[in-house]
Amino acid sequence: MKALILAAGYGTRLYPYTKYFPKPLLEVNKRPVIDYLLDKLNDLSDISRIVVVTNARFWKHFCRWREKSSFKKKIRVINDMSNSPKDKLGAIADMYLGIKKEGFDDDYLVLGGDNFIEEELAGFVGFARRKKPHITIGVVDIGSKTEARHFGVVIIGSNNRIINFEEKPLRPKSSLAAMCLYYFPRAKLNLIKACMNDSGLCFDNIGAYIGWLTREEDVYGFIFKRMWFDIGHIRTYRKLNDILKGKR
Repeated sequence: MKALILAAGYGTRLYPYTKYFPKPLLEVNKRPVIDYLLDKLNDLSDISRIVVVTNARFWKHFCRWREKSSFKKKIRVINDMSNSPKDKLGAIADMYLGIKKEGFDDDYLVLGGDNFIEEELAGFVGFARRKKPHITIGVVDIGSKTEARHFGVVIIGSNNRIINFEEKPLRPKSSLAAMCLYYFPRAKLNLIKACMNDSGLCFDNIGAYIGWLTREEDVYGFIFKRMWFDIGHIRTYRKLNDILKGKR
């Protein structure tokens, strides 16, 4: 199994912090956000390689980070060659690029580089493997349908199969938010290219891909119980900092 971290966004909602610096490398309690993900991946013994997909503007930042890294897993940094928000490939295309360069001969654990996950990943991976060859995504109950409007919202039926997915709905039907955490078995990797042939999708939104998948295939959801942050705004970035520093 390989881990693929999506880190090619430009973090425009976090300006000025991210105008010249990548969001996944912003420090939270004196550590880059991405390092907390690496902690979780290092605890998974069967991860053979970690692949980080970034852009041309921030590629050198990630190369310097990798050189200083003390993590045991081998890390590869891939440049998607985009230079600005105007010419970015989008999350779906970046995921396809990373897998294409690494090969379609293994399962992939895909994570958003700006996510903070408190819970260990072993439970998620174990559940996902029991559901193979189907795809599994991480889900968390954020406890508020109002807040859920900012996320992909799911409804889970029997056996944890996702029976409904809506991206940032005005009137969410649940408070279960889809995390940027996905397990793609090797047998289903071909669906990424099939999705990219659908001209009606927004390639910058991986939630669009999940929505497309739930219409084409059985997709399962693993519910996380502990703290999760999608660091998409200054307020969430500051809040996570405060929590980890013990201020709240």
